[in-house]
Amino acid sequence: MEITRRDLITKITTGGAALVAGGAVSAATLTGVAHAEEEAKVPPQAVGMLYDATRCIGCQTCVVACTKANKLTPDNRFDPLHQAPGDLNYRTKTIIKLYKEADSKEFSFVKQQCMHCVDPACAAACMFGGLKKDKQTGVVTWNGKVCVGCRYCEIACPYHVPKFRWEGFNPEIVKCEFCKDRLAKGQEPACTAVCPRKAIIFGKREDLMKEAKSRIAANPGKYYQDRVFGETEGGGTQVLYLSHVAFEKLGLPALGEESVPHKYLKWQKRLYSYMIVPVGLYAALVGSIRKSWGDHEEHMEKEEKTTGLRPQI
Repeated sequence: MEITRRDLITKITTGGAALVAGGAVSAATLTGVAHAEEEAKVPPQAVGMLYDATRCIGCQTCVVACTKANKLTPDNRFDPLHQAPGDLNYRTKTIIKLYKEADSKEFSFVKQQCMHCVDPACAAACMFGGLKKDKQTGVVTWNGKVCVGCRYCEIACPYHVPKFRWEGFNPEIVKCEFCKDRLAKGQEPACTAVCPRKAIIFGKREDLMKEAKSRIAANPGKYYQDRVFGETEGGGTQVLYLSHVAFEKLGLPALGEESVPHKYLKWQKRLYSYMIVPVGLYAALVGSIRKSWGDHEEHMEKEEKTTGLRPQI
């Protein structure tokens, strides 16, 4: 059963916080949950993308298609004629960057978006399950009904992908979701559908992995780095990369094979599952909101007495 923000506030303000303070969750319960967890496995019907940097011409067609498909307002502050954002932001779910080393002819474009990790750190760090990985397809999606805007996902992600939308009252996390509305209709993501060079292709992860390895085998030591980024890095990802230059030069982090959640977030995931940390944090959040709105109401009442008009929110 899904818990909404309204449900959580109601539960906490009617005694949820007192439950923690009163020791309803015993120490024995806590000490009994620290056992080792198995590492996450690739979902049975995992979908993914394969990006081949050797084929990308940096045309930005994928960026424009993504913006339109996801009904995002393009960020044209620096270039009003073109959609060419410098980095991911709440208006942009995918970007194309250029790597070029000074005093060298070596260069490459690189596409950046959510990696849809096999064991996503963003989902593990989220207190209330605002980010979840589909058990079948592996697509990581965001649920605004339970997000509290803590931005733990931003901090946890080793790829620095999730972005927070500051405009508006309700919190919102913006990231690639493989165009989930298009997937529901049997369509592929907008970015892969429009790429003129097929530098980014969509399909089952296992099929994409085979395709990537066959391209490397067909061009030994000539075009590609001798590995597929995303096969094992950080526990594996569902967005895979091929490149003729070192992956680190493209901005992809040097990760071991162990996932961030398995390595660093075991205790946090367990504490979250027992609602100890979330209830305490939410109690503090509710208290802060109540005080803020109390001050706001007091200010409006004073304005109304002075001017005869009640300020509009």
